[in-house]
Amino acid sequence: MPAPVGDYLEIAPGGSPANVAVALARLGVPTRLLARIAGDVLGLRIRDHLARNGVGLEHAVAAAEQTSMALVAVGADGGPSYDFRIAGTADWQWTPAELTGALDGPVVALHSGSLALERPPGAAVLRDLMRSAGERVTVSYDPNCRPMLMDTPAGVLPRVLDLVAAADVVKVSAEDLGWLLPGRAPQDVLEDWLARGPAIVAVTLGGDGVLAGTSAGVRTRRPGVPVDVVDTVGAGDTFSAALLAGLRGSGLLGAAARPALRAVDAATLDALLDDAALAASITCSRRGADPPTAADLAARRG
Repeated sequence: MPAPVGDYLEIAPGGSPANVAVALARLGVPTRLLARIAGDVLGLRIRDHLARNGVGLEHAVAAAEQTSMALVAVGADGGPSYDFRIAGTADWQWTPAELTGALDGPVVALHSGSLALERPPGAAVLRDLMRSAGERVTVSYDPNCRPMLMDTPAGVLPRVLDLVAAADVVKVSAEDLGWLLPGRAPQDVLEDWLARGPAIVAVTLGGDGVLAGTSAGVRTRRPGVPVDVVDTVGAGDTFSAALLAGLRGSGLLGAAARPALRAVDAATLDALLDDAALAASITCSRRGADPPTAADLAARRG
């Protein structure tokens, strides 16, 4: 996992969408990753990691460019800080042709977020896919901001709001909102973003739990799950994955299920959020982005 051990650094495959894909697969959800993966040593390790975790790679592009790198340092509170090496690397070079057929087959949801939707030249291509995908699937979005590699908050916010309006399910952290919308209360942002079109918006509050609501008027706040934090790397990605897994298990994913998703009741939403928070807490109890399996989650539910 990507955490320092003594005077050494470990190398671990990761990246927000890849973490979500691995977490979904470990929870028993058939998942494939749209990714541009290099053929260098690091790229081969990424492919192996994804394949070993059951993530489908039939739509992964064999990229000529090198693999991106993120250096992760974990603070005393378990929170990560990042340093990136991404200029000219594989992740950002998407072309429309590379996404041909991306949603073919029994796909019920498309999830993305973070740098892939911000870094040119490929961001525009992926954003087009996100905006058009709602005709066929549930669209899930997590801004997952990386300030050092993005425009200013004022520059990023219009693009975030554009995708909020295109999404059915939005997960955002209070930390991201603190950067994007400093001084705005999470409750105010929740109301604003729900009014823009999503069926569900969830604002994760770290150890303080999650604040969420639906377009039909449900509002809820769920407590955090007590845990001895090793680090928080991948916790937000695990939350997104577990929420999507729960929605799938409830028959609430897919374009045909959109009316039911928008009408989800309070008890169902609370149960989904509690499961997602529990899954994220398990990831926090482990070093690096190491999400739980379905069996791990079942065992913790007791």
